[in-house]
Amino acid sequence: MGTYSTIEWTEVTWNPVTGCYKISQGCKHCYAERMAKRLKAMGSARYENEFQPTLHWDLVDQPLRWKKGKTVFVNSMSDLFQDDVPPDFIGAVFRTMAATPQHTYQILTKRSTRLLELAPSLHWPDNVWMGVSVEDGRALNRVDDLRRVPAKVKFLSCEPLIGSLGGLNLEGIHWAIVGGESGPGARPMEPAWVDEIRLEAERSRSLFFFKQWGGVRKDRTGRLLHGRTWDDMPARRSAITANVAV
Repeated sequence: MGTYSTIEWTEVTWNPVTGCYKISQGCKHCYAERMAKRLKAMGSARYENEFQPTLHWDLVDQPLRWKKGKTVFVNSMSDLFQDDVPPDFIGAVFRTMAATPQHTYQILTKRSTRLLELAPSLHWPDNVWMGVSVEDGRALNRVDDLRRVPAKVKFLSCEPLIGSLGGLNLEGIHWAIVGGESGPGARPMEPAWVDEIRLEAERSRSLFFFKQWGGVRKDRTGRLLHGRTWDDMPARRSAITANVAV
């Protein structure tokens, strides 16, 4: 089985690629980079290159051996659509996902331009959810790119949310995850920024998931927004069609 995850919106992680390069302010305090450094120090063979992009061909077919269906976060330690990952490798990952319909796969990228470029050459089975990370208003173009991708479920990870997403349009987007930055150097998240997204999700009939307030000690700030938790997410392996723009 893949690595069990403490991330609230998934169950396990699958990392056929490790390592990445920073491209925007959302990458500044990357948790995966910190973890990769620790794993290298612990002697993990997968991280001998630390956070340099590394392909693990021997892990591409790993989910074929998992019998019980799981929700799988693909490349929690990398970005599948970065330039260092060749199209044939991405295609192999997608073939594995298509061959294992018992699992639901969640992919996140900041490289929405390359995602859009490669999307027509990929097979998009219903069990693949495609998302983009959007940390502030400078990244809103990623949402427009995602809208044009033929995934059955499209979602946003607005984490770390480090600025207002005023002007966000969630038409055609099924799910929005929001969270503050956590760990050393965490930048604060304003409640007004969260509410902008929540209200837009309500307007567009998108699902809303509030992950955390973040901070240096996220265990102290918690997950409550307006006195409650917000844990909506799409049904596993289901195509959500209510607000898809065609």
